[in-house]
Amino acid sequence: MSDYAIGDLQGCLGAFDCLLEKLSFNADRDRLFLAGDLVNRGPDSLGTLRRVHALRDNVHTVLGNHDLHLLAVANGTIPSKRKDTLSEILNAPDRDELLGWLQQQPLLINLPEHNAVMTHAGIPPLWSLAQASQRAAEVETVLRNHSAGTFFTHMYGNTPAGWDEKLSGPDRWRVITNHFTRMRFVDQAAELDLTSKGEPDLPPAGFIPWFQHPGRIVTDTRILFGHWAALQGHSGVDKVDALDTGCVWGGSLTALRLDDLVRIQCHC
Repeated sequence: MSDYAIGDLQGCLGAFDCLLEKLSFNADRDRLFLAGDLVNRGPDSLGTLRRVHALRDNVHTVLGNHDLHLLAVANGTIPSKRKDTLSEILNAPDRDELLGWLQQQPLLINLPEHNAVMTHAGIPPLWSLAQASQRAAEVETVLRNHSAGTFFTHMYGNTPAGWDEKLSGPDRWRVITNHFTRMRFVDQAAELDLTSKGEPDLPPAGFIPWFQHPGRIVTDTRILFGHWAALQGHSGVDKVDALDTGCVWGGSLTALRLDDLVRIQCHC
């Protein structure tokens, strides 16, 4: 039995199948932990979502910003964007089954057997792991009940930029979601910059990558995350493992074998 953490699929079914073959993945024995963004921008979002759903007993995923965007579009909150590749999912005969399953997925997965935690974008630097788990659970509960429509209606936006325990309702849900699914750069107060997507060594003025924050709460728990293809799979920080190696942009799809931290890749 082996466990693997895999970066953003983004509709790249061919690369995912290549990686499954290279891993000799056995659904009765092995487990996959996916860092979110299963869909969008790639050539086969529907096929990718169907493949993950078919393997759901042994494949676990967190939600990424593109997954939440798909759910918001399906909810009628916002129209598809020009670069989206979601129409096949939205028009599929099994869309309700696929989207219903996707909406039940978490923002954060704890992997105690590997002393690790996974989210799409990382763990906010000034949040303890207990706080991160509790705040992720708040949004997961909203997504799984009658408040989901309200959540999607208010999901988009870059404010509040920082955490405040006094926040409530949609503002609180939005800032939690932004931290787990969109975070890259933060300032000294750990507030988010959500407008920049550039190289980690060229941050906007006054900002740094979240994992370089001098006040980051550091533990022995390994942080597994995707979302930031420009990192090319390397954070440069011990036990902070970047998994998105830009498959959809012509890079590679990467699996990190959690038993020995060996990386296996398929070029896209």
